[in-house]
Amino acid sequence: MASSAHSRGSLRTERQVPTARGNGGGNPPARSRSSSAKRSLRVSSDDDKNSGRVRVAVRVRPKTTEENDLDFTDCVELQPELRRLKLKKNNWSSESYRFDEVFTESASQRRVYEAVAKPVVESVLDGYNGTVMAYGQTGTGKTYTVGRLGKDDPSERGIMVRALEDIFANISPGSDIMAISYLQLYLETIQDLLAPEKTNIPVVEDPKTGEVSLPGSAIVQIKDLNQFLELLQVGEANRHAANTKLNTESSRSHAVLLVHINRSLEGKKENDASSLANVTNSELSSHHLPHLLKSKLLIVDLAGSERIDKSGIEGHMIEETKFINLSLTSLGKCINALAENSPYIPTRESKLTRLLRDSFGGTARTSLIVTVGPSARYYSETASTIMFGQRAMKVVNAVKLKEEVDYESLCRKLEYHVDYLTSETDRQQKLRENEKEQLEKKLQEKEAFLVETEKKFSVKYEHLEKERNHLVLETQSLLKALNIQKSEKDKLSQEVGHLEISLKQAKEQELENLNYQKVLAETTQMYEKKIAQLIKQQEDESSRCADLEEQLSGMRNYLSGNKKSVQVQEKEIDELKREILKLNEDAASTIQSLRARNNELSLEKELLNGELKTLKDKLLYEERKRRCLEDEIIILKNALNDDNAEYESKRPYKGDITTRSTLSLGGPANIPKSNRSRETISGQKDTISKIFEEGKTVNVDLHLDIENFLIHHLAVLTRDSYAQQYVNQERIVEEGGLDTLLLLLESSEDANIHRVTAGAIANLAMNSSNQGLIMGKGGARLLANIASKTEDPQTLRMIAGAIANLCGNEKLHVTLKKDGGLKALLGMVRCGHSDVIAQVARGFANFAKCESRVFVIVCSKGHRKGRSLLIEDGVLNWMATSSATFSASTRRHIELAFCHLAQNEDNTLEIIRSGGIKELIRISRESSREDTRNLAKKALDSNPAFSTEIHAI
Repeated sequence: MASSAHSRGSLRTERQVPTARGNGGGNPPARSRSSSAKRSLRVSSDDDKNSGRVRVAVRVRPKTTEENDLDFTDCVELQPELRRLKLKKNNWSSESYRFDEVFTESASQRRVYEAVAKPVVESVLDGYNGTVMAYGQTGTGKTYTVGRLGKDDPSERGIMVRALEDIFANISPGSDIMAISYLQLYLETIQDLLAPEKTNIPVVEDPKTGEVSLPGSAIVQIKDLNQFLELLQVGEANRHAANTKLNTESSRSHAVLLVHINRSLEGKKENDASSLANVTNSELSSHHLPHLLKSKLLIVDLAGSERIDKSGIEGHMIEETKFINLSLTSLGKCINALAENSPYIPTRESKLTRLLRDSFGGTARTSLIVTVGPSARYYSETASTIMFGQRAMKVVNAVKLKEEVDYESLCRKLEYHVDYLTSETDRQQKLRENEKEQLEKKLQEKEAFLVETEKKFSVKYEHLEKERNHLVLETQSLLKALNIQKSEKDKLSQEVGHLEISLKQAKEQELENLNYQKVLAETTQMYEKKIAQLIKQQEDESSRCADLEEQLSGMRNYLSGNKKSVQVQEKEIDELKREILKLNEDAASTIQSLRARNNELSLEKELLNGELKTLKDKLLYEERKRRCLEDEIIILKNALNDDNAEYESKRPYKGDITTRSTLSLGGPANIPKSNRSRETISGQKDTISKIFEEGKTVNVDLHLDIENFLIHHLAVLTRDSYAQQYVNQERIVEEGGLDTLLLLLESSEDANIHRVTAGAIANLAMNSSNQGLIMGKGGARLLANIASKTEDPQTLRMIAGAIANLCGNEKLHVTLKKDGGLKALLGMVRCGHSDVIAQVARGFANFAKCESRVFVIVCSKGHRKGRSLLIEDGVLNWMATSSATFSASTRRHIELAFCHLAQNEDNTLEIIRSGGIKELIRISRESSREDTRNLAKKALDSNPAFSTEIHAI
């Protein structure tokens, strides 16, 4: 659109905003002035002095359940009426900071939007660029404040949805255009959330205007709020998120929503013919040219800053955290430079600062909301966030209004006007021609009709004249004939009178005779009919009497039979009453005996519980002793090989060495002193690690061919310690270390080797690139086989941890089920060890969470995935019946897995059958984590079958 306008020679003007909005020297546009009069905007005293300053608000989230349980003190004290926040380092040291707005933990989403984002949205509607950004530590509510959809509860909608609601309410659908782009900055690469296939989108800056653009990103024009909500849901499903100690859905990328708005200052429609008819040449002057306002709104949800020791992240998530902290550090440098009026602003150090170049120190109106937690546990993160907001308040932007002459609209109006006039002229000319032709046709028809009428009239006149003459003659002849007939008629009338008199007399006699005969015949017929009817009635009455007699005899027989049956039933009822009385007496005596027995059993139960508690304490003591003995045995075995390990570490290695070292366990050189310290053992492990760093991994693999148990044990320990170093995992795999571990796991029968080997494989399985290799080489099948044979809790814990890491990759789920990994996890519950069950629960949680993420993506494309693989192996029944018996950490994993399974509608029937509805209700009310409770409530509310089952319960 911009390029086409430029090709037509469009004129762009930029005007700086006056210090007080609406009170400057120039008059604002008519549309802007009327819309601003309807809106309510809260302006502070600082904004009156400088409307371009970055406005900063602070919001404190409520305490979590974990913080309430651990009873951390608050390090934040709010003074909303003074717009101040007091940060307490301890009970006697505190500092006070002033902000533009201060929101307590009970502040509503609507109030936050109206105070922070609504002024920016109104400026964008008036033609200015605007930015709304959320900054803070992870888990403090940034995504809740900015990107909350609020489908179930509209009051929880975040800034994105409310901003689009206001924009739709103030723009004209016919003349105004709005489009959006939704992007994420992940690992310093810009990715399109609406089109996931578009990755590594470049950031391009215009050398003349300095505007930032993103060529290649998807720009979707939206018509209504429902379309925007669907696009926002698709983008959130494609955004990177992970489960950490601080947040179960922690954002691992910066999300940026770009809203492009083009508004016409002319409040006219293009199809208004009356307005087009009034266009004159004087209106083509620059003073009356139509102008177009182009503005852009950025809503930024930054990923939270975090510390590795507090968030508990590991593996690839550490790399994500590095990039997040680097980009936030670059943003902080730019804010510091702008606040100190430094001549150099380091905006090119990060793509985030390049995207926000216009927001800080540019021409946009910017509002920043910083989110903090109240707990003193995160004092340093809270202090850093507050100082960031204080520095941002010192940044002043030169807010400018950008207008363009809308030559395209004017050209379209003129072209439409020309087309309208041409078509109107042609239409009028065609109408005149059609009317002329119709009038000529009517005139010809009338003339022909007149001629024919004259001819017909003349012919009729002649014919009527002839008929008149003929009628005159006929009339004369008829008068003569009438006179003759009149005389004859008089004679005949006299004769007729005499005949009528005689005829009347004869008729009277005949009538009397006929009437008498008719009366006789009618009476005879009437009596015959009555006699026949009486005969029929007599026959019917006789047949009816016979039927009644038969019915009467039948009823007598039936009554006699009923009397006998009633007597029998009365006897049976008396007997049943006697039996019921006896049963009631027996039941009463039985209940009394059972109550006495119940009291005896309760006493025995209390005694048994006391004995069981003492036995558990003894078992725990024996278990600790056994672990201490195992540790001492391992230390002694490692000490036996110290001299040999030093010898092997000091030998010169070559690429083609094939000789093997031999050990003599009976020699005095191989018997170490009993007081060798653990520091010597750790030093030997460091020496072995250096061998791997120098690329001599092959010689350690040669030790694995020696049948001696101690050599095997040393190689496994070396593998384990080396595999724990994340940076060396790639070299282990390249040198054949994974194949050696799997071979040792399959061939060895020693429990210690199984335990340490499984631990090394678990460390390797933390890297997603190694998970496919482990599955491809049959690692899951070997681990499942070892789990079915061993009863050692430590070995089972290592195996469960390895399989749990593999469960975090959704691409391996089907293969993992075929190799028996899920059945092995469920089978390891039999040992009853809390650490093993915790790893099993973690694996099921990872598996269910990956399935839920895939289910959301599949449903957004209109397909169905089918029910979960966990249900086929009986995992659901175990979770539904046993979750309340485990520790808090294990129970949290089981609850999270259960909630993710409930998100898939294909699992509904199995969850209902297993009694999972009651478990979901319990989780939604009693879970220790708020996000888990919300997830359970979402599953219950969104599934109609669950709602029906709840009402039935």
